[in-house]
Amino acid sequence: MDLQLDGRTAVVTGAGKGIGLAITRALAAEGVHVVAGSRTLSPELESLQAGGAVTPRTSGFAAITDEEWASSFNLTFLSAVRTVRAALPELIRRGGGSIVTISSVNAFLPDPTVIDYSAAKAALTNFSKSLSKELGGKGIRVNTVSPGPVQTELWLGKHGVASTLAKANGSAADDIVESAAAGAETGRFTFPEEVADLVLFLASDRAGNVTGADFVIDGGLIKTL
Repeated sequence: MDLQLDGRTAVVTGAGKGIGLAITRALAAEGVHVVAGSRTLSPELESLQAGGAVTPRTSGFAAITDEEWASSFNLTFLSAVRTVRAALPELIRRGGGSIVTISSVNAFLPDPTVIDYSAAKAALTNFSKSLSKELGGKGIRVNTVSPGPVQTELWLGKHGVASTLAKANGSAADDIVESAAAGAETGRFTFPEEVADLVLFLASDRAGNVTGADFVIDGGLIKTL
């Protein structure tokens, strides 16, 4: 299918690894001029979650500081708000465009071990839906993609979710991964390239009348309607 993206311009945040990197590669392969945003982690930050997106809170809610709450919302939610705000004048000047935010099944699947991340992703999903109502008349579509566990460093890396939970539980990281994968009907994690393919479709004119929607890609992990 020709997505007719050749010659377009896209801005991708979090492009250094994982889903963001897969999206950047897929867009470039379609002939899109990609402005890729990433950040370089200092040695001190490398002990945090890959990309800084989610940190399992194995000590419980009461142990999460105000600074950690603020950090989660700043990175997971407000970064998207600021990026959209910066891009909006140009999208309006061009007469339209597509905004695709990457949320998570945790936006509607609350998990106490990632309570701050879940809350921030819920805010992002709500923000995207609200924004779609304001911008639809300006030719700007806003949609959200909500992956389940994805085969990236965030889950599988040395300091990823599986490793962190395994240390807290006294188990093996491979067992955590196997258990998480078993929760999906497909029995596996989503590949970042699969998320990228969905993002490209939503960014293209093939999805020209799709806005305000949230697309779950989780291998059947979510069992409810």
